[in-house]
Amino acid sequence: MRHISMFLLLFPLLGCSPGHDHTQLPSNTSVNAPADKAHHPASNKTPIGHLSQQQPKTVQTKQRKKVVLDVPLIRQNPELKYGCEVTSLAMVLNYAGINIDKMTLAKEIKKDLDPKIRSQSGDIISWGNPADGFVGDMTGKTSGYAVFDEPITELMEKYLPERAVNLTGRSFDELLKYVENKHPVVVWTTGDYRLPDRWESWKHGNQTIKTPLDLHVVVLVGFDDQSVYINDPLWGKKAHKVNKQQFIRSWIALQKRAVSYH
Repeated sequence: MRHISMFLLLFPLLGCSPGHDHTQLPSNTSVNAPADKAHHPASNKTPIGHLSQQQPKTVQTKQRKKVVLDVPLIRQNPELKYGCEVTSLAMVLNYAGINIDKMTLAKEIKKDLDPKIRSQSGDIISWGNPADGFVGDMTGKTSGYAVFDEPITELMEKYLPERAVNLTGRSFDELLKYVENKHPVVVWTTGDYRLPDRWESWKHGNQTIKTPLDLHVVVLVGFDDQSVYINDPLWGKKAHKVNKQQFIRSWIALQKRAVSYH
């Protein structure tokens, strides 16, 4: 386990931690996505003498698709320093017509109450499992971390019976289909929507929990050819534009976690 006692002094936030707000990839960054095929119209082999007999052709141009949902922005601060997950859920539920606030969801979300235990050198050696419930103190009065997709799906199901859908592990195209069908998606990413660079691990019973400390959760509200649009509860940004491939890479690193409804 990497020693982080001095590291934690430098980065007091764990889950929902802020990072550098970069939304564009550098020009020399490679993207592992298929490039659009260039359109090469077939050559016209009709003899010149017969051109006058040809009917004019309609040239079809590819229409760029852009979808942006008007999802209400809710900020997690100042009440919920580590509450990006329930605040994002509150945005989605309010968009779906459910009048609910983030503080109610913060009380109702499952909690993993296992205490954080440190070694003499300050390393975290034991703590909770975010898959079981929120780990730590969401308000930030004491250390807090995060919660994963299963408890969020379960809480959404309470307000949208038989409609909550755990999209974890699905393709990103499927997430975009939900948005296109007017269903915003709760998505796990990082504080700057890039690959995580702050990892930690600890024991939880017989399990080893390995997870990025710069984890963050936002609401996917839109997309176009090159970008996605998100509501960010930490930065307070509505329909914030982020490079699509950059965002996808961070989502993959967070185990493709996502939750929506139908």
